[in-house]
Amino acid sequence: MQIGNLDIVNPLFLAPMAGITDHPFRILCREMGAGVVFTEFVSANGIIRENMKTLELMKFTENERPIGIQLFGETPDIVGNSAKMVYDMLKPDIIDINYGCPVPKVTKKGAGSAALKDLCLMDDITSAVVEAAGDTPVTVKMRAGWDKNSIVATEVGPRLAKLGIKAVTLHPRTSKMGYKGRADWSLIRELKQSLIGAANNSSIPVIGNGDIRKPEDVLRMFEETGCDGVMVGRAALGNPWFFQQTKALLEGKTTVNTQTISERIKMCGRHFDLLTQDRGERVGTNLMRKHFGWYIKGFQGAATIRRKLVTAPGLKEMKKALHDLRNIQI
Repeated sequence: MQIGNLDIVNPLFLAPMAGITDHPFRILCREMGAGVVFTEFVSANGIIRENMKTLELMKFTENERPIGIQLFGETPDIVGNSAKMVYDMLKPDIIDINYGCPVPKVTKKGAGSAALKDLCLMDDITSAVVEAAGDTPVTVKMRAGWDKNSIVATEVGPRLAKLGIKAVTLHPRTSKMGYKGRADWSLIRELKQSLIGAANNSSIPVIGNGDIRKPEDVLRMFEETGCDGVMVGRAALGNPWFFQQTKALLEGKTTVNTQTISERIKMCGRHFDLLTQDRGERVGTNLMRKHFGWYIKGFQGAATIRRKLVTAPGLKEMKKALHDLRNIQI
């Protein structure tokens, strides 16, 4: 598939996830076959203020490309200016606008999925980013609507295409649903159909997202919706192999959807090393605690070992627990 002038060899996307899709995790997913990775969503206001923590979220290395930086904000001028700064400083492959986050601390300010309640504001933010992004393709990730009484995805898609958006990712739940209930994949199909001929008599790509739990779900989404790409989020937690397995399926190869305990421990250790190298010992060890819960599971005694890792006071104790586990399995 193609997004603007960017050729995507493998249409599998790592979703932007707050507190998850940092540099170490993106590296692992790219190595395992993710076609495109995204940063955590980044505050436009934080970029404008040059907040160091915000700027840190956007740093990436060349071996992560193609990579997208996702922005959120509620004011067209600020989001547009932040996009210009991102373009000038980093030249990412994609600049993505977040119209999908349902978290109240984001939506109460009018950002994220709250834009679905004010399509004129969405137009203004989108236009400002497209104008500021230079030759970097601008994409959008959105929800189906604010609530069940205001499903707007098929209206919004062609509207955004005419403003210069180069791809749309749809998570077909409403903002009010959060992550509960079933993602209605039929809305992805309807969005794809609504976009045919919407932008200069050609269609822009639609990327489906939501309720992808196993590699076979990716194939089913392609078949049921006609989407051009699939974005994977929670299924990749503690499981960067997901992209490798799915890519093999797409190529008609047989694949095993589980890893040995030894493989899980080895990947967990590598993730831990990357995190501490990237963020330092104190921050890296604290961030790794949640990842232990996703990696260390599915075998007898996993809960006890996981608890030991999560509650370990520091790097030395965590390393020892992983080493002991590796020795037991070997």
